[in-house]
Amino acid sequence: MDAESLMLPASARALADLQSTRKRAAVERARTSPFWAGRLAGIDLDRLDDPAEWRRIPVLTKDELRGIGSDAFYRDFCIAGRRETSEFWRSGGSTGRPLFYPRTTEDLAYAMVGFRRVYACAGVGADDLVHLSLPLGIHPAGHLCARAAEREGAAVMWVGAGNAAPSAMQLDLIRSFRPSVWVGMSSYAIHLANLAAAEGEKPADHGVEKIVCTAEPLSDAKRAKLSELWGARVFDSIGMTEMMMMGAETAPGGGFRLWSDFVYPEVIDADSGDPVAPGEEGLLVVTSLVTNNATPFLRWNTGDIVRLAAPAGDGVGFDLFPIMRHAHRTAGFFKVRGVNIGHNDLEDMMFANPDVGDFRVEAASADGRDLLMIYLEACAGADADGLGERVAAEMQRVFGLAPDLVWCEPGAIAKTFEQSVKATRFIDTR
Repeated sequence: MDAESLMLPASARALADLQSTRKRAAVERARTSPFWAGRLAGIDLDRLDDPAEWRRIPVLTKDELRGIGSDAFYRDFCIAGRRETSEFWRSGGSTGRPLFYPRTTEDLAYAMVGFRRVYACAGVGADDLVHLSLPLGIHPAGHLCARAAEREGAAVMWVGAGNAAPSAMQLDLIRSFRPSVWVGMSSYAIHLANLAAAEGEKPADHGVEKIVCTAEPLSDAKRAKLSELWGARVFDSIGMTEMMMMGAETAPGGGFRLWSDFVYPEVIDADSGDPVAPGEEGLLVVTSLVTNNATPFLRWNTGDIVRLAAPAGDGVGFDLFPIMRHAHRTAGFFKVRGVNIGHNDLEDMMFANPDVGDFRVEAASADGRDLLMIYLEACAGADADGLGERVAAEMQRVFGLAPDLVWCEPGAIAKTFEQSVKATRFIDTR
């Protein structure tokens, strides 16, 4: 690990100094934005390290940002002009009209380091061949993941997602080149493994030792399924287009090391806005400390419910960063016939069943009645009738609700994901 090229702080004191300096610079830049100017009136730049003063900055929500409209976003929120802009990043949400965030050369330099850190955390380097199955279209994650792997010395197969390279071709490439690392969304990894199983093999037969996931939540149940299907160690990473790639696991399931020198994290009570006690659940709010030369995101409400633990010791490198764990519950849920159904809870239940190949859920309405449609694929060799009975019984036991099961051919569900930046596993069409 090259601590210097990865811009890793040398000590806890150095990290604190970086945060202090960069928080002030972030607010100063934001003050040049008409959107922020009034909101930051009266904020004392010399007291930003005082938590009470910092919390005077209003939390920014996704609804508020969408509400200002596209023209006003570029006119009033953004602070870089066309000459300063190097590229645009598409917002990663799967609903609503996306925004395209301008990024400057300086933004991109820091962003590249953030992506490189993901590979350093997973121990990916010059001895590895990376098969990249992330989209290589207008969303930036795939391009940056590929470039970052190359910067870390790895060889990269720029394959792209299933809409660009059909899944059968992806498996042929894995068979032929025997990559040691696969990078992509966990839902697509499950689909590839199911496709291989239908042909009587496992991806593990062809050399993949590590999986690096991003772009969608990875529950314990999904991680276990991936690890079993691929015979590989599964590392997760977290990022968002408003910020950058901002954290990764150094050990599978060990929690994200959050780059708190690049992104300033807070965990607050969603109702009061007050900070929660260390290690307690709360709403994750983040401020961009380095990729803010065009889009000054201050105290951004991520919608994620997390726990944040302080690092132990005063070492050098990733052990300086706090450890963040998702609480496996977010604002994502359906209310069907008066019952709250958390997306993560349902996903855990489904993937805990070894006979479930893949699934998609739709909340729908017919004749004035709410329906919960579960589109279901069985693993090769599984008893479909028995699986359907078990899924229905589990839904009744856990949620007190009877679903409508719709059986799909193997691979059909993943094909609906291939066209999306993120896998839209849960859809509400009511």
